[in-house]
Amino acid sequence: MKRLSVLFTAPRRIDVVEDTTPDIRPDQALVQSIVSAISAGTEMLFYRGQVPPEMEVDTSIAALAGQTRYPLKYGYAVVGEVIAVGANVDPVWQGRRVFAFHPHESCFAAAPSELIPVPRDINAEDAAFLPNMETAVNLVMDGRPMLGEQVVVIGQGVVGLLTTGLLAQFPLGQLIALDRFPLRLEMARAFGAHAAFDPATQPEHALRSTLAQGRGADVIFELSGNPGALNHAIALAGYSGRIVVGSWYGQKQAPLDLGGRFHRQRLQIISSQVSTIAPEWTGRWDKARRFAVAWDMIRRLQPRRLVTHRMAVTEAAQAYALLDRQPEQALQIVLTYTRFPES
Repeated sequence: MKRLSVLFTAPRRIDVVEDTTPDIRPDQALVQSIVSAISAGTEMLFYRGQVPPEMEVDTSIAALAGQTRYPLKYGYAVVGEVIAVGANVDPVWQGRRVFAFHPHESCFAAAPSELIPVPRDINAEDAAFLPNMETAVNLVMDGRPMLGEQVVVIGQGVVGLLTTGLLAQFPLGQLIALDRFPLRLEMARAFGAHAAFDPATQPEHALRSTLAQGRGADVIFELSGNPGALNHAIALAGYSGRIVVGSWYGQKQAPLDLGGRFHRQRLQIISSQVSTIAPEWTGRWDKARRFAVAWDMIRRLQPRRLVTHRMAVTEAAQAYALLDRQPEQALQIVLTYTRFPES
């Protein structure tokens, strides 16, 4: 059996290469992919060549170890089925549907410790949202929304929409979503935002006037991937407001206005990153508990409704080009692998 792999060969250059199926060691399983989800945030930084070259690809995922240099395999949301196990692997893994933080490939070898069993009641496409849902759970934990607070989510890509969906379950005073694209604003309303605006057409003073009689937002989540949005967050935040930055900007930089409002209003800027759990939570939370919550939230929100395009892995170059050039048309693109039909 041949294996197809998505390879980042240069900025804005994707090749799909063919090689042989990997042999498995006695302590490994062989996974045949069903679907994999493309991240329109982090992956596009690699696609566009905007990742600092001195950085490791990902220090927390074994399959992504190594320096950032082309050519490289990337991706971290694959759902597949175990089709073979090594002599030292418990046979219970055979035939199990699993999630893996692994690049886009039609099959791959992995130790069972690198695989996460997918609950039987969760669809494979929904399961592919596990990393983004875990990120959204982490963002909400770091933001600590409280009863009656005014909350703004800047950026309604997949992570932004999932975060909006989680926040909509809190008894907030107001939940406002901001994005440039009509499709995303429509989905934000469907996910429970009380209001959704294009910030380019809604002046900051008008937005502030909708937030508790002009007091400003208590919590703002910056998830747009645009560092310039941080100044917009500062302008919208109320006294002692919390700005949670979930975006990774890569090499992108922008001037940050830390005079005036930021200083006088005692604003907080909080970095949120899913690879770790904030120290104040680690006494009671670990990755397993957070994953369990993420699975529950996947059941509740059914994020597969965010899939706008299903494309064969052989069409990966077109998929990345679509996200790069026409982001207003796509939310989640999943790559499909034909061996197993989805139930």
